[in-house]
This record gives sequence, C-alpha cells and structure tokens, in this order.
Amino acid sequence: MPTVDTVRTVETPEGVLLRLRPAGPLPRAAAYLVDLLLIYMGLMAAAMALLPLGGAGVGTLGVLSFLALWLYPVLFEVLAQGRTPGKRVFHLRVLMTDGLPLAWSASMVRNLLRVVDGLPFSYTVGFLAMLCTRQHQRVGDLVADTVVVHDPPRRVAVALPEADPVALPAPLTPAEQAALVAFAERSPLMSAARVEELADLLEGLTGATGPEGVRRLHGMARAILGTGGTP
Repeated sequence: MPTVDTVRTVETPEGVLLRLRPAGPLPRAAAYLVDLLLIYMGLMAAAMALLPLGGAGVGTLGVLSFLALWLYPVLFEVLAQGRTPGKRVFHLRVLMTDGLPLAWSASMVRNLLRVVDGLPFSYTVGFLAMLCTRQHQRVGDLVADTVVVHDPPRRVAVALPEADPVALPAPLTPAEQAALVAFAERSPLMSAARVEELADLLEGLTGATGPEGVRRLHGMARAILGTGGTP
C-alpha cells in the first residue's frame, strides 16, 4: 500500500517525456478545504443579498449553491489548466494519466463522483482509495482516468555567461549535464577564483585549467541548452 508520493514518467503523443509526481491525500485535502472556503464565502455573500427577497431569493440561492458546488471545480480545472484556486495555492494540478490536459468530460466525471468518494462520511472512500492506489487516485480519478500531481512553480530562466558553444568531448548523463548547466548559471554569483577552482576539478573533461577551462565549461553548458543561453 503506497503511502508516499512517487515519480512516474509518461510520454505524450508528441514524444515529450513528462515527470509527474502524484500528490498524496494531505495536500489534496488542504487544497480542497481552500476551495470549499471560497465557495462558502461566495454563497454567504449571495445569501445576504438574496434571502431578504423571500421565496424567490431562497430558490435562487439553492440554484446558485448547486452550480457553485458542481461547476466551480469543473470550470477551474478545465479553463485554468487543471488548477482550482486551492490547487494553485498548494501547487497542485489535475491531468489525464497520460499527461495530457484535463478534458471537459473527465472533469465532470471526477467531480460528479465526489458523492461516492464522500461516503459514508468525511471522504472516507476517497481517502482509502488514494491510500490504496499507486498514483493516489480517488474513485473519481480512477473512473475519469485522471491524476492530481505536484506542479511546482517554474524556475525563472537564468542567462548563461557569454561563451561560444563547445561540443561535449564525451557523453554525459542527464544528471551530469544538469550539474554542468547549474555551474554555468551560478558562476556570476561566485568569485573568479572560486569559479576557476571548481573548473580545474573538471580538467579531465575540458582539457584546460584556469580561465580557459571556465570558458569551455560555459560553452558546453550553452551547447547542452542550445545557443540561446537560457534554460
């Protein structure tokens, strides 16, 4: 029974590899509570305006309550790229299990089945389903073929130091390439002596030391990312 978040890789129809980290019950519950708070705050404001109107106001409030509870998540999930306000606060997002954006039909199904996930009380069925599935899917997710994943903020692009691209002299693993790019990104934040000291450790890769070794590492970083120089 999986109880921790796991990372999985999916390939989109365009051949793009995505690394998805399904979100567990706790962040999902926190996001849901934020959404409920927003919904009820809106309904309370509507009630203050409608209830003085008598029966017509009560009826209108009932319709608004139904629409808010059922359409609020669907509209945000589809029109806001899988993110309700609560999910956005906790950096979560709903996707199809193949990594594609959420479809209208899938969002409607997963939200209609909240009734089942809420049985018999306090979301018991949904909580147990998330604990028992590898991707932490509740019943609605399983039927709709959706998954809630962590969606961390995008890293701001950092300009690399000026250098002509240099071809890698030997194949590097993805982790090694990432470390080389990170070195180039952080070089402007370090002293020249420290940058050269670190570059000298990679003399076996660059075939040079001192400023020339630094220049070659910066060039390799640009070659990895492309000549544009930004991640």
